[in-house]
Amino acid sequence: MEFIRITGAREHNLKGIDVDIPKRQLTVVTGVSGSGKSSLVFDTVAAESQRQLNETYTAFVRNRMPHYGQPDVDGIENLSAAIVVDQKRLGGGVRSTVGTVTDIYSLLRLLWSRAAQPHVGESTAFSFNDPAGMCPRCSGLGTVSTIDVEQLVDRDRSLNEGAIRFPTFQVGGWTWRIYADSGQFDLDKPLRDYGRREWAALLHGTDVPPDANRTQTYEGLLPRFERIWLPKDVEALTGRTRREFERVVTRGRCPDCAGTRLNAAARSARIEGRSIAECAALEADELAKFVRGIDAPGCEPVLAGLRAQLQRLVDIGLGYLSMDRATSSLSGGESQRVKMVRHLGSSLVDMIYVFDEPSVGLHPSDVAQLTALLAELRDKGNTVLVVEHDPDVIEVADHVIDIGPMAGVDGGELGYSGDVEGLRRTDTATGVYLRTRTELKREPRRSEQAAIEIRGATRHNLHDVDIDIPRGVLTVVTGVAGSGKSTLIHGFVPQVCPDAVLLDQGSIRGSRRSMPATWTGILDPIRALFAAASGADATLFSPNSGGGCPDCHGLGVTYTDLAFLDPMVSVCERCDGRRFTEEALSHRYRGHDIGQVLSLSAGEATELFAGRRRIEPVLRGLVDVGLGYLTLGQPLTTLSGGERQRLKLAVELLRPGGVYVFDEPTTGLHPGDVHRLLDLLDRLVDGGATVVVIEHNLDVIARADHVIDLGPGPGRHGGRVIFQGTPADLVHATDSRTATHLRRVTS
Repeated sequence: MEFIRITGAREHNLKGIDVDIPKRQLTVVTGVSGSGKSSLVFDTVAAESQRQLNETYTAFVRNRMPHYGQPDVDGIENLSAAIVVDQKRLGGGVRSTVGTVTDIYSLLRLLWSRAAQPHVGESTAFSFNDPAGMCPRCSGLGTVSTIDVEQLVDRDRSLNEGAIRFPTFQVGGWTWRIYADSGQFDLDKPLRDYGRREWAALLHGTDVPPDANRTQTYEGLLPRFERIWLPKDVEALTGRTRREFERVVTRGRCPDCAGTRLNAAARSARIEGRSIAECAALEADELAKFVRGIDAPGCEPVLAGLRAQLQRLVDIGLGYLSMDRATSSLSGGESQRVKMVRHLGSSLVDMIYVFDEPSVGLHPSDVAQLTALLAELRDKGNTVLVVEHDPDVIEVADHVIDIGPMAGVDGGELGYSGDVEGLRRTDTATGVYLRTRTELKREPRRSEQAAIEIRGATRHNLHDVDIDIPRGVLTVVTGVAGSGKSTLIHGFVPQVCPDAVLLDQGSIRGSRRSMPATWTGILDPIRALFAAASGADATLFSPNSGGGCPDCHGLGVTYTDLAFLDPMVSVCERCDGRRFTEEALSHRYRGHDIGQVLSLSAGEATELFAGRRRIEPVLRGLVDVGLGYLTLGQPLTTLSGGERQRLKLAVELLRPGGVYVFDEPTTGLHPGDVHRLLDLLDRLVDGGATVVVIEHNLDVIARADHVIDLGPGPGRHGGRVIFQGTPADLVHATDSRTATHLRRVTS
């Protein structure tokens, strides 16, 4: 057997480990959160593979490709080209759909161009991203946008008073000056007093040059706003900009194409009575059934490709997705599985496929389909590397590598390398979990208060759903992927409980300057301690203020803009990554300079700041939620979705009470850490809170006070309440997929 031989891996917290990874096998790398799994798989193996592959290109091409630094490792032998299939959400903007990103829609276009009647042209005639096929009114977007002038401007104000109510048109700004310096308007006159020509000039522009020194006319407010802002993907906007955009712009379905994005000619062509737009709106399993029934002589290769791709989508548990579903609406787990479908159709062999927790977002009943697809990739002659916590994925591995024993500085060691049975006999956290049965909660649940009543919930695949969420207890909402869990909870709980706190895996607001110390608010009291000990101003101890290194501006790294490519990141040579000036680093608090403090993990910092009431409770919260390995200065942009959610939880633990909604909080957690998370959720409930968790994890379901199970299937096959009650009663349910797997792990 051939091996990928790694010697002396020291990337991040790895402690010079040596390990052999069998080639053309399915290897699962596991270990507690923060132990170094990703450092080994992504930052060492995948990074070195991609770096060496890039070096085969000319310098001209390399300068236009993403830059990969050489990982800290003594050597890697027998390395193949690596393909990373991560959980980053699929981009592509408003024109990207499930059909376009999987090439299924491309095959549909080819089929319709050959077999549909009437014949309307080549495959581009069915593309909503090509002028030949797109709806002329909405330009292939499926929606039309209307600017509400009364929301865009305040007629009671003058231009000097900020009459244009949008962030990029603020008084004194560059865009505002276009109108202020045009000489066309009285800057102190309220817009309500404008004459007809003056009002038209402001909104629509004028053919008259603004003044004698200019030869070009200026754009009116509406044409400029339409050109710059209407093409933008609203989902990509954040914060105030998105709120203001949604206030000013109203989006609705295009009346000409009814949201299908296509022109009349493309919509008129049909196969077996259906247009390509109607087929794109079908769920994948329904479309697969329709395609299997098509008899089109001369189109057999196209039909074969369509059937294979659609079946892969169904097999991976995404049969509920339609081809016209926007990729921006997919979760991280769904995005990763869509990427997997693309690679399953590849004829490449002897590659290294690297997956990052592909079971995320999957119900236990769908994991078997996932493992079958991983095995299919392996059986084609590829090496499959999977970072994973799910025991059902671990069980099918040919080889397991366990990293540990703990997280951060206490991890980075090779705990085990071998088969699954050998791992089960070890004393590692993973081995202990694999031989431990799940305990079903059988004691009477905590006393309930008045329930949160949701009546007649109808949205997406939900049809007139009624549920009661008991207050004062831990409720788990479960069901297969696509059954309607998020639609029900995120869509209707805030309506009934406007003060509910939603703790999802979305990005925490903040730039690459943000870190746990700033986001949790403990950097201010830390700076105050340094200021008191040194007599210096507190701003000296902020990397974003007076103490920041002037070369990297307190980031510790410098960014080289590569235009349309990812920026190249390098450690700042002046401060050597420490972020601060020499003056700031010259002061100490209990033997540590401010740079060293930000390099401490939350667990280490707890000892340094013991007894500090504004600091220690926050640090202990980070440790309690399993983030004790995070350094205080780690950029928030590097945190996973699960880490971001637990960071929010750490802060909420300081102010218990109210209604909390969690969306798969076990994402990224080792099974051994799940019980710690459950203890924290119980602490919230015991403090008077109502906790609602959307989750597939069977350990969480078993510990719930109340379970709501949706299904029975995904998409149009779901959207119904299958069960409401205790976990002890759920195991006796006969029509629930969740019950089937709960019985399996608790019996």
